Amino acid sequence: MKIVNHKFEMCVVGGGMAGLIAAISAARHGVKVVLVHDRPVLGGNASSEIRMHICGAHGKNMRETGILEEIQLENHYRNPLTNYSIWDSVLWGIAKYQENLTLFLNCSVMDCETENNKIISVTGWQFTSETTHIIEAELFADCSGDGILAPLSGAEFRIGREASSEFSESIAPVDGDTKTMGLTCLFQAREYDKPQPYIAPDWAHKFTSPEDLRKRNTNLRNTNFWWMEVGGEYDSIHDADILHEDLQKIVYGVWDYIKNYAPDREQYANWALDWVGSLPGKRESRRYIGDHILTQNDIESEGHFDDIVAYGGWSMDDHFPAGFYHPEEGTIFHPAPSPFGIPYRTLYSKNVENLFCAGRCHSATHAAMSATRVMATTSLMGQAVGTAAAVAIRNDITPRGVYETKIREVQQILMDDDVYLPWHTREISALSKVAALNGDCSSLDLLRSGIDRPVGNDDNGCRIPIDGHIIYTFNEPLKISSIRLVFDSNLNRYDEVHHPEFMTRNMRHFYNLDAPPWVVPATLIKEFIIETENGNGCWSRAYECTNNYQRLVRINIDIDNVSAVRFIPKATWGSEQAHIYGFEVS
Repeated sequence: MKIVNHKFEMCVVGGGMAGLIAAISAARHGVKVVLVHDRPVLGGNASSEIRMHICGAHGKNMRETGILEEIQLENHYRNPLTNYSIWDSVLWGIAKYQENLTLFLNCSVMDCETENNKIISVTGWQFTSETTHIIEAELFADCSGDGILAPLSGAEFRIGREASSEFSESIAPVDGDTKTMGLTCLFQAREYDKPQPYIAPDWAHKFTSPEDLRKRNTNLRNTNFWWMEVGGEYDSIHDADILHEDLQKIVYGVWDYIKNYAPDREQYANWALDWVGSLPGKRESRRYIGDHILTQNDIESEGHFDDIVAYGGWSMDDHFPAGFYHPEEGTIFHPAPSPFGIPYRTLYSKNVENLFCAGRCHSATHAAMSATRVMATTSLMGQAVGTAAAVAIRNDITPRGVYETKIREVQQILMDDDVYLPWHTREISALSKVAALNGDCSSLDLLRSGIDRPVGNDDNGCRIPIDGHIIYTFNEPLKISSIRLVFDSNLNRYDEVHHPEFMTRNMRHFYNLDAPPWVVPATLIKEFIIETENGNGCWSRAYECTNNYQRLVRINIDIDNVSAVRFIPKATWGSEQAHIYGFEVS
């Protein structure tokens, strides 16, 4: 047995999408970070262990960007068959090889030391190496889903549903309780070219009619069987292993129904069970109390907060605690605007001074959390926390101090990192503001509008012919250090073959024989050239890219005596024209 002591500037607990992105964001902004995760793979509910697709804001042009979009585009490029091992490798690789980031997998936090309302250290047991890690840090972020640091540190938290009278929430129950949304073990199926018989285990639940399943949707092509849900009337943390047994009985019984009893079972004759989750996916447990508690009313009024650092747009998707055993549909999709703002003050503890929280454990009522718990939304929270942590470390202030003195700086950094903040405009570089801009596009000034995506009916971008150009010209020769580009990754991309009504997810629910590959969006620019002109009118190639598949592209060039910079698109991944939202020089 080993005991190892560590010192970092920030410790992130929980490697789901929120924690992963929080750690990456902080590390990229210069913070020495450790990411502690209790599983062998990253991604939480999105990982190969649970296999829930990443949901987010509804509506046109509302896809979340920033680090999440970067990760998903990497997956489009590397993983056309949507293999979950490759998806795991995408998440692992981006963390493992990120400068300033140390990764501890298979490490469960079991204790922490506090002093004067601050966490001093956390202690984790890494079972694969039989090592106890004691981690000191200046800042901590709880992105564990279950909010493990709350009871360990004495941070204030809630579990369950508030009474409707507490926050005047119309969708809350009359009386508050400790009931939550439940847990689900998902499954995946694969189609073959010949019949695949199925024999259920003796211990599986038996369902022989639609009424036995309360008429739940069993069509493989348009559900992921989220409704196989139990545990909301139990303790979703401490009863998880007990609930796992019932979930396994439900899963294998539902597949038995689909194969052997469903009225439409003939269409699934060639389908076989490919994978069943052994780790239940959890929707709700502890929620921190921050300086602001997000409520149903905040969401319905669109969340126009001064300290907005993330946004949501999923419905208030409030699952009944009885889940599978509820007599009717297992959830109510209460309407929510898309987008609605999420304030920074919900992302840190009210009473533990150096503790951030991001993900489904952030500061919200049960009603509000039913909309903010989906993973694209929690990813944005994670990026906000990582960015705020970097600002806090740089200025030697607490998370609350960031709100009091540096929130505008956090917002600008997030937008510069391609995070969309509704109703806010990014500051463009000083050099781009004063330079002359011309080229093969009639709407060039949109490239320096500070809005890097379509909003409503406004495109906010420029369409340029392949081999066309955009040129910045300066009053006098100067040094250029960097270029920032934002391309079109098609924020409305669809799987038009099987799910024309849904935005393409990061991974598939099922694998049919004629499944088309996941591909890089056709709208992205694949090849481009950057040229610079010296004071004598001579152009030279400063940078060439022949295989871009990302939306946000930063280029460090450091060239002196530059009188003009020219961008030339050479090819896309399929579109006839290049479409660009941002082109700036610094």
